[in-house]
Amino acid sequence: MNLHQIIEQHWQHPHPILRLFLSPLSKLFAQIAQRRRAQFLSDKGSLKTQKLPIPVVVVGNIHAGGTGKTPITVALVADLQARGIKVGIISRGYGRKSKQIHVLHAHSTAAEAGDEPLMLYRRSHAPTAVAANRHAAGMALIAQYPDLQMIIADDGLQHYQLARDIEICVFPAADVGRTDLDVLPNGGLREPVSRLQDVDFIVVSNANHDTFSAAQTYFRLPICAYPSEKTLFFSQIQTAAAYRLNQPDDILSIGSLKNGARCVAVAAIARPQRFFNTLIQMGFVLQETRVLPDHAAIDVSTLPHADYVLITEKDAVKLPANAPDNIWVVPIEAQISPDLAAEIMRKLGFQAALS
Repeated sequence: MNLHQIIEQHWQHPHPILRLFLSPLSKLFAQIAQRRRAQFLSDKGSLKTQKLPIPVVVVGNIHAGGTGKTPITVALVADLQARGIKVGIISRGYGRKSKQIHVLHAHSTAAEAGDEPLMLYRRSHAPTAVAANRHAAGMALIAQYPDLQMIIADDGLQHYQLARDIEICVFPAADVGRTDLDVLPNGGLREPVSRLQDVDFIVVSNANHDTFSAAQTYFRLPICAYPSEKTLFFSQIQTAAAYRLNQPDDILSIGSLKNGARCVAVAAIARPQRFFNTLIQMGFVLQETRVLPDHAAIDVSTLPHADYVLITEKDAVKLPANAPDNIWVVPIEAQISPDLAAEIMRKLGFQAALS
């Protein structure tokens, strides 16, 4: 087990000795994060935010990855589109090779756009742009799509350079109830849990029925102090049948698997075990699982030999069109309740579109 794995294990199951050494560093990290935020948001701050000409809704998290944010963003965009709102998406485009502003199009690649923005674009068909400077990405997107009414900033909670009208924080259900959460490196948070006091909405991801009442209590503890008049939302994950990568109309069911078929799963995502567990729950018997670093490129020549290679949609966008036909993609969708899109529209004054 390498150092990174030891630290991540400590985040989930704190070790007293590691806590002793890492806690002072986390206090320093928290102070730096708070000071940086104040530089943008304080009246006396030395840095200024940049505002786009249309409303900006930030969907982000205080965790260092793996909260289930991307399916929630897809679901939110779809819900807004269903109400007639013309929505655009901006993102940093983590892991892409280009540093230029890129407005996505039908032939965009993960190298140009990043895997998550490309997946968001393909799933939602919403105008999408990526750049390290989110304001610049937004301006480029609006220039090309002047009829946009709203921008969703994906994973931009800590990008304080961009002014925002609404902040949404995605919080994993697995951490509901924990009072030992800490910022990096003693814990896996980018900002303290107290940051939730300032967001507009919290979406508890991968929730179940037991999470609902627990969350109502947890987010009103002193460590969170999330105001009682604000609304909590919950997302539940649903999986659809796997489809063949190079023939999306070809659907795979458990009953159609060949007798004695070898099934393997490959994932380059933040929490791969969740994907593997989902496949097992669907009925797949996995002979092998392979984990790659989050956002890593997948070389099809190095994939395990198998009758069925199961991957995520995030990984699928990185593969070439002529990939082997034994690769199957497992779509994951989020359902948000209550109606987050309606609350956003009310808060931003889109009442007419609700009727």
